[in-house]
Amino acid sequence: MKKGEWRFDTKAVHGGNRPEEYLGASQVPVFQAAAHRYGTAEELNEIFAGKKPAYIYQRMHNPTSRVLEQRIAELEGGKKALVFSSGMAAISNVLLALTRAGDELVCGNSLFMTTYIFLARVLPRYGVTVRMAETDDPANFADLINERTRLIYLETIGNPRMDVPDLPAICKLAHKQGAPVAVDNTLATPYLLRPIAAGADIVIHSTTKFFNGHGSAVGGAAVDAGKFNWNSRRFPDFADAVKRAGRLAFSDKLWREYLIVLGGFQAPWHSYLTLLGLETLGLRMARHVENAAKLAQFLEAHPKVKWVNYPGLDSSPYHRMAKKLFGGKGYGGLLTFGLKNQAQCFKLIRSLRLCYQLANLGDAKTLVIHPYSTQYVSFPEPERQQLGIKPEMIRVSVGIEAGEDILEDFEQALKRI
Repeated sequence: MKKGEWRFDTKAVHGGNRPEEYLGASQVPVFQAAAHRYGTAEELNEIFAGKKPAYIYQRMHNPTSRVLEQRIAELEGGKKALVFSSGMAAISNVLLALTRAGDELVCGNSLFMTTYIFLARVLPRYGVTVRMAETDDPANFADLINERTRLIYLETIGNPRMDVPDLPAICKLAHKQGAPVAVDNTLATPYLLRPIAAGADIVIHSTTKFFNGHGSAVGGAAVDAGKFNWNSRRFPDFADAVKRAGRLAFSDKLWREYLIVLGGFQAPWHSYLTLLGLETLGLRMARHVENAAKLAQFLEAHPKVKWVNYPGLDSSPYHRMAKKLFGGKGYGGLLTFGLKNQAQCFKLIRSLRLCYQLANLGDAKTLVIHPYSTQYVSFPEPERQQLGIKPEMIRVSVGIEAGEDILEDFEQALKRI
């Protein structure tokens, strides 16, 4: 079997790695070096001129991170990936690379907290118009796209609304208008969905989450599908990148003009830890989605729970779309549910014994948080409502512990409220 034909779990273990280049080391070494030495001025001249591929400086690239990039690109079915110091570094760099003063972008209105802040409050300061569309209907996006639209941006599973947009339909209408589509695939991961296969041009991840899986490293990634035609009137500023890299013009521009200049490159130690996590991504995701489905069903049947929002439930308005896109592999490891009020939420969280309360998700451990009073505490009420942030809501990132133990922990906590 050729390397390109490897299945998902094999790519997660071996993708991008070449032990023969590292004295046969079975695990990718950590190249903890700020810079790389070369013997002659002529050689370094060729490297800086782009005539010879090599490593120069850690802010520009690193051998450990290179393996991580190649592995992520293989898992997502993309042509090239770049890794960043955090998921938000990846998101902000991508959005900056694709927008200029006077440009517009259209995004889904179900967004991760800091993504929303960047889109709604930061980009407009630099002359970029951001238009937000309800994700329920692709036609909502079509109505907002015009000749100044440089990008359509959305999440494959919205956090924390748990909505699942019709990605193939949105990509089709965007491409008809000559605009690329960037997708945050953090919650679904390529285990459930490869957005490039559904038509997306750029895929973004917070690798801190499910990719890493053990809560020990922060990082982000952007994957270039290598399919979009950047040689168009909509992207005149891409002309030099198109000459250098053709269909990979976006990743070329992103690396040269933003990642290097803004200094958001992934540290090699964090790349190493993420590579360790990726090796078990398929195994962990299978348990995440299994446990999440069981917990969602348990909570939906509990008399003290007012509602449960999880795309794996028949009651979810996004169940049919999620089933279509995810092919029956599962529906993600994140869910939200509602109690009577905020006071009950606080009491339940205090009563949990197994679950951790902290501001992360995608960890091997089950994590809970009350978003209204923590992550969104400074948001005006209208924005909270728009984003689906309610005082009676708890968000759960379901871990890979024994499913019975997770259910028993929630059961005993619910008895106490």
